[in-house]
Amino acid sequence: MEIIDQIRQVANILELASQYTTLRQRGRKHVGLCPFHSEKTPSFTVDGEKGLFHCFGCGVGGDVFSLVMEKENLTFPEALKTLAERYHIPLPEQKRISPQVLKLEEQVLKVNESALAFFRKNLTNTPEGKKGWEYLRKRGLSENIIQDFKLGYALNAWDALVSYFNNKGVSSDLLEKAGLVLPGKKPGEYYDRFRGRVIFPIFDLNGKVLGFGGRTLFDADPKYLNSPDTPLYSKGRHLYGFNVTKEAIRSAGESILVEGYTDFLSLVQSGIANVVASLGTAFTPYQAALALRFASRMTINYDGDQAGRTAAFRAVQIGFEKGLETSVLVLPEGLDPDGFIQKKGKDAYARLLEDAVPGLKYILDFSVEGKRMKIPEVKTRILRGILGIIDAIPDAIVRSEYLKQAAEHLAVDESVVRELSTQKVLEKPGEMNDRLFLHAEKRLLQILIENKGLRPYIFAEIQEDDFSGLQSEPVFRIICDLFGKDIDFIFHDLQKEMGPSLVRHLSRAMLEAGNPATLEEALGCLAALRLTSRENKVKQIQAEIARLEKSGEREKVRALMLQKQDLIKQIMAME
Repeated sequence: MEIIDQIRQVANILELASQYTTLRQRGRKHVGLCPFHSEKTPSFTVDGEKGLFHCFGCGVGGDVFSLVMEKENLTFPEALKTLAERYHIPLPEQKRISPQVLKLEEQVLKVNESALAFFRKNLTNTPEGKKGWEYLRKRGLSENIIQDFKLGYALNAWDALVSYFNNKGVSSDLLEKAGLVLPGKKPGEYYDRFRGRVIFPIFDLNGKVLGFGGRTLFDADPKYLNSPDTPLYSKGRHLYGFNVTKEAIRSAGESILVEGYTDFLSLVQSGIANVVASLGTAFTPYQAALALRFASRMTINYDGDQAGRTAAFRAVQIGFEKGLETSVLVLPEGLDPDGFIQKKGKDAYARLLEDAVPGLKYILDFSVEGKRMKIPEVKTRILRGILGIIDAIPDAIVRSEYLKQAAEHLAVDESVVRELSTQKVLEKPGEMNDRLFLHAEKRLLQILIENKGLRPYIFAEIQEDDFSGLQSEPVFRIICDLFGKDIDFIFHDLQKEMGPSLVRHLSRAMLEAGNPATLEEALGCLAALRLTSRENKVKQIQAEIARLEKSGEREKVRALMLQKQDLIKQIMAME
């Protein structure tokens, strides 16, 4: 905590935010156009005194570390190091990550960089590599695209890469850890993983080469081969080309998701820059979360065959779960994006893109296609499956609208659909809907986070169920747990433990102006929340009593009545 506190004390969030947008003072705060999404009316607010920012348009918010992490696409340790260097604060020795792990990651990165140079040289400086060059040019890729995305070629030999690195004194064991070679049948024998393939390097957001993908030119199986999981690369956690197109995606407010390398490169070459590729794997929650950092909308444009349409169906579901506004573009004639661009051109693609099918409609159409919907049991089964998809959407308003649309599309009474949904959904722990915090919730959180000296006196009065059923309950649980373990905390510590919805609401609450805190005010807020929690519990019990009375479960009703009476006595004593 010490180094974090030092940086927070000296780092000027107004100065840092001003690098990304023009700020104008408005009262005690500063406002400007949000650097994270396109807007015409300023909704980006910075509080210099509290060291916090929040955009009331897109919901991004946090402290100085969050600002640098989001804008510069850094991890927390990277942001910490960046700010420490900027403000000339020496960093303590790294203790959490062992030197062996750090050293291995650095070694794998260096090996990858050297392998990339080897592959690129093969493409342009060897007779066999010219076949790879001709293949890429035949696919319609320009010399600039080939160079800009650092494409290469792996020679069709068992030990070309092994020999290259052995001559450099690099052990084959390290090459295996980097996913570049495979062990042979004899002890100590290794052979190249990529042979006779055009190479597509895979980079992280900051341009570090993590791994490789290869397309065979010799009809080998599989047609496309990617690096295995390594200390640097994990399947399903990265998006191809994102390091180049991330700012175009942020500017457009939308990403286009394609499946393959050449689909991606063909679109970028045509002038459609806000595109990423899922590296041939099924779209994953990690990739959805990564895309959401730069744009809230995504158009999924997989191949037009059955496999591509099924993959798009699953991708929409994952987008829904992460809060992405999704649509699907299915190209005619079963064409993939590369084939369509080559045949029809950019303008025709752009026109189809404007008419992409909304994600929910695609889910509905795909679900009922070929099904005998006139049979009630079939319709019921299809509806329940669709409700399972809609119920996973985190935004309550979006869920409600989608339930309405699903009812209309399937010709089912809306009240029936909503009743089925209510039966299925229980509020997930740690998540919240879009209701705002109560005033007492916001104020008590402000006091606990900003006034370290008052914490012991407040926590001494907190009872276990004071926050039960409140929107802020997960935040208070985290705070209580940290305090119980005698761990100091700041906004960033809480942010790491919460989902995006909670972070959005908490950052907004922390920006609201408050008078100097007093213990009396804090205990007053606590008492109000305790009362609200008990009242909510009474309502829940009454609803359960009504349900049990209908089913004739008298013993359970009696037990709940006693519990209800006890709570009412507590409430009367509080009042």
